[in-house]
Amino acid sequence: MSLLSKLFGNKNKSAPHQIIQAEGDSHCLNKQQLIERYGGIALEKQGNFDELVQNFSWEADLDKGRISFAGKMSFPLQVLGTLSYSSTTWLWAWANSRSEIPPALLQQALILKQYGEDGSIDLLSNGEYTADDRDLHVIGLIASGMFNASGYYLADYERGMMCVTVKSDDIDSTWQDSHQAILTTFPQLISLYEINHKNALNSYLKLKGYQVVDNEHQLIGSRNEAVINAEFDEQFRLTSLKG
Repeated sequence: MSLLSKLFGNKNKSAPHQIIQAEGDSHCLNKQQLIERYGGIALEKQGNFDELVQNFSWEADLDKGRISFAGKMSFPLQVLGTLSYSSTTWLWAWANSRSEIPPALLQQALILKQYGEDGSIDLLSNGEYTADDRDLHVIGLIASGMFNASGYYLADYERGMMCVTVKSDDIDSTWQDSHQAILTTFPQLISLYEINHKNALNSYLKLKGYQVVDNEHQLIGSRNEAVINAEFDEQFRLTSLKG
């Protein structure tokens, strides 16, 4: 299963922040499509990341571009934006003129902005809007999946919350990428978000490297000797998931 890497903005092939997508995927046009495409793989990896950092205290050094947990683990970060508790508004990092965030930490946020403008997706292209922590989980999940991050983190501070993505080989080495994880992750995903179940599972399987056979109301995904068999009703809601 081949993956295509598509970079928006900077065309330098050495640029580290690229949008991943399965071969033949088109541009997403709204939040629902973004969750369907990236939610499964991101949620699976997020479970691993959450277990690793647990409820440890955090500290970010934006000059060094790193976030540390309990003074023990330190990882590179990208800043997506902040939620203000007083105004209950989300502000994308690229729209925050007062923050003086180093440009190197804004690369993913700027690529998301361009992606949103290309597809008229307000979630990504509007600099500021009313939001709550649930919206931050959506933004973090989408960004984490799109950029193949190790996970996202909502850094709670006195006046608000900063949403960042984290990428580290040390974290990725602890992720099992197991077949059985699909059977627990996917039901969790569809319980959290109103999405097309079939589209979401199709994308999830492809991004995990499965070959997928689409039989209208059935998906069969195979990777090596492992097989996922899913069935859907007329509205493409999941009725059976076996593997």
